Amino acid sequence: MNYRTQVAIVGAGPAGLLLAHLLRLEGVESVVLETRTREEIEATLRAGVLEQGTVNILNETGVGERMMREGAVHHGIYLRFAGRTRRIDLAGLTGGRSIMVYAQHEVIKDLVKVRLDAGAPIEFGVKDVTLQDLDTDAPKVRYRHAGGELRELACDFVAGCDGFHGVSRPAMPSRRRSEFTRTYPFGWLGVLVQAPPSTDELIYAHHERGFALVSTRSPQIQRLYVQCDPEDRIEHWSDDRIWEELRARLATVDGWQMKEGRIFQKGIVAMRSFVVEPMQYGRLYLAGDAAHIVPPTGAKGLNLAVADVRVLARALKAHYQDKRGDLLAQYSATALRRVWRAEHFSWWMTSMLHRFHDDSPFQHRLQLAELDYVTSSKAKATTLAENYVGLPLD
Repeated sequence: MNYRTQVAIVGAGPAGLLLAHLLRLEGVESVVLETRTREEIEATLRAGVLEQGTVNILNETGVGERMMREGAVHHGIYLRFAGRTRRIDLAGLTGGRSIMVYAQHEVIKDLVKVRLDAGAPIEFGVKDVTLQDLDTDAPKVRYRHAGGELRELACDFVAGCDGFHGVSRPAMPSRRRSEFTRTYPFGWLGVLVQAPPSTDELIYAHHERGFALVSTRSPQIQRLYVQCDPEDRIEHWSDDRIWEELRARLATVDGWQMKEGRIFQKGIVAMRSFVVEPMQYGRLYLAGDAAHIVPPTGAKGLNLAVADVRVLARALKAHYQDKRGDLLAQYSATALRRVWRAEHFSWWMTSMLHRFHDDSPFQHRLQLAELDYVTSSKAKATTLAENYVGLPLD
């Protein structure tokens, strides 16, 4: 079966789904192709800290109602080190901007629903996806439909939104792309806990035993993380060991105590920084994790994907409505300016808060001095706050 659309979107993560939504609002046709089922993408639990700009886009385009009802607005974050806690006043330092704690898979649910309710196409469970003729004005995507039928989707442009392990980035000739990578010598062990909140805002904790993070998923469910060896096995982390590490790393001189409960999910994720340049080749445009990865310390992953597709959607609108090609030509350069700013911020937060395997007592003291400066200097705190809530999208 052969058919046609204006933009073929490979991947139904936040980048692909939001791009499809933005294009539909501008009258640009698209088809979204996804290798997983709807149930799989909606059940993949991922944390989510949404920047002010991301919240604004979802609200302005009609998909923010449930987020505003169920998400938690935070006006600050806590940095905990040397047994003491200091608050960064995000809103006070950025003219009232804040963050929204709302899980990524909930954003995906909202975007899937609005697209299907509009009768717009998403093909779930496709296989054997290949991108063809990307360096021509008639690219196409070939794939096997969930029912087994081979299909060919002709299009004007392909948006590669299929993540780090997808087919889009490898479809760019290796001689035409440069990849920049840093792999960190630690990972995060994340757990979901059935317990009431221990804090009203996120706690980022520096400790000689390693980093820890306290986040809230809902009034009943909490998300907690501890730094660990990325090659460790989850079987080595009993509930008792997890609680022991959390208590130690989060301990304060004033006796703060965490609310504990039943741990019902565990997982270890490695941490890396990655960027590909350029983010476009011929009629292929990369967005989200297909083009860049950031360590989660800076809470930038989903938000960078949103910023990418905002730029790309505007460029495609200009192409179709105004017959302009300049914004598409500039897409990679425009997106990469924000990407590298976020990469630096995420690296900085990660380096300041984590224990590296080769750290000396000298390095540990430098981290404490940096944290003290960040939390006592308005200028330095403003730098953190501005980047954390997100630089303006326009």
